[in-house]
Amino acid sequence: MRGATHAKWAAGAVAVALAATACGGQEDGGGGGGGGAGVVSSSWGDPQNPLEPANTNEVQGGKVLDMLFRGLMRYDPKTGAAKNMLAEKIETADSQNFTITLKDGWKFSNDEPVTAQSFVDAWNYGADVSKKQNNATFFSDIVGYADVHPASGDPKSKTMSGLVVKDAKTFTVALKEKFSTWPQTLGYQAFSPLPKAFFTDHAAWLDKPVGNGPYTVDSYTKGTGMKLRKWDGYTAEDKAVNGGVDLKVYTDNNTAYTDLISGNLDLVDDIPAQQLKNVKNDLGDRYINQPALIIQTLTFPLYDPQWSKEGMEKVRIGVSRAINRDEITKQIFKETRTPAMDWTSPALGEEGGFNAKICGEACAFDPKEAKRLIQEGGGLPGGKITITSNVDTGSHREWMDAVCNSINNALGEGPVCTVNPIGTFADFRNQQSAFKLTGPFRSGWQADYPLIQNFLEPLYYTGASSNYGKFSNPDFDKLVDEANRESDAAKAVAKFQEAEKILAAQMPSIPLWYQNGSAGHSERISDVALNQFSVPVYDQIKVS
Repeated sequence: MRGATHAKWAAGAVAVALAATACGGQEDGGGGGGGGAGVVSSSWGDPQNPLEPANTNEVQGGKVLDMLFRGLMRYDPKTGAAKNMLAEKIETADSQNFTITLKDGWKFSNDEPVTAQSFVDAWNYGADVSKKQNNATFFSDIVGYADVHPASGDPKSKTMSGLVVKDAKTFTVALKEKFSTWPQTLGYQAFSPLPKAFFTDHAAWLDKPVGNGPYTVDSYTKGTGMKLRKWDGYTAEDKAVNGGVDLKVYTDNNTAYTDLISGNLDLVDDIPAQQLKNVKNDLGDRYINQPALIIQTLTFPLYDPQWSKEGMEKVRIGVSRAINRDEITKQIFKETRTPAMDWTSPALGEEGGFNAKICGEACAFDPKEAKRLIQEGGGLPGGKITITSNVDTGSHREWMDAVCNSINNALGEGPVCTVNPIGTFADFRNQQSAFKLTGPFRSGWQADYPLIQNFLEPLYYTGASSNYGKFSNPDFDKLVDEANRESDAAKAVAKFQEAEKILAAQMPSIPLWYQNGSAGHSERISDVALNQFSVPVYDQIKVS
């Protein structure tokens, strides 16, 4: 998700004590210009799944969880730096065994106190293989994970032995290996606490989730939208300054933009490509365009033997070399995208791991080399290639057509590339996560936290939560493990970059472009900002 700075590696084998910090309308009708005052109306898309923190690993659901929950850490909306939220302190002497102490006074919106047990129960639930949570692997570093989430068969336990509640405010975490930056991952929503109501009446909780953040869910109608309202019982520094947020579902972001211009919507956080030539004149200083921790890629379905057999890495690299990133980003995206030359984001900075030389020639447009490599690798499976993406957000149809045109022109063999547009994000995600796609598919990544590790491990580590292409390479896994154990920041980055070189040689996914966060808003609202992940900081938006 985010922008121009990065979080640094912790100081390793010395005690880490993260200083305590607190990060803290329009009622039922009408659009941006009507209805009751104080509520922001914003464009949105239906999430793939019900909003369980450990089961949500896509952007639309993540936007809501960020309003409903607060975790141990929170990423500063301006800098992306990890700061304590519910954690009073997180201490370790060896970067493997951690003691977590909570602050006083936190509660859920049903008045239940947030305790150490709230976190331990939530994490055990998220890891439990029988619960089928998308983010289960985020708990795989904890001792006992294999007992609750075996590779096959039934779990041996319902709880991880590495989690121990000491008292209402304190619990300990034992990791399987050293992981120096593990505390900085704890701002990710998968690590959110859960109230007892989640477990005692799960169906009711899913119908109206209860969290500990600045908003509560008022109502949700799939295909229409969700209404969130300010929770008056929330007292942290990032309490909402508006009365709530109405998230309205759009299946075409051009329609959302039209509603914004006509005064029927307050906020669009995805300016459509077709409007980029007009947006500065339309909105003036109400248009936001800033770097973000986002990369767009095309992932190959390596679970399909046609794409994973020996020699196909040449074909995959050849496809990459047939894509004219410079022309596509200039013609379609007009200063909101930058051609990608690695698998991370420039927003990390070079110290944080960005290196534009990692992909090298494999990401350089060269039609002659593209054709040679594809022929040497045995040719495209069946002589064809189909690119798949949802088309309800992100101007994806436009760039898919452009990518196919580039491939067809580069190979000069007629229309070998076609597109497979899927109407909604939820449907696309369901096909992607069920491994049903037979050609390259869009796999844009909006970081969960501002570390190079998050751009690599969740997507390319064997069996990782978002490894939808099923790439598996033991050397890559080994380098990631070594990087996670490394307490020296520079050495850790170097190992991650060594792992990236394997991606350049194997091309399990094609880096397309780095994406800016872009948004536009009405005159009715002010103090609109995007965080480092390109998500609007909804709680700080003021309504006139």
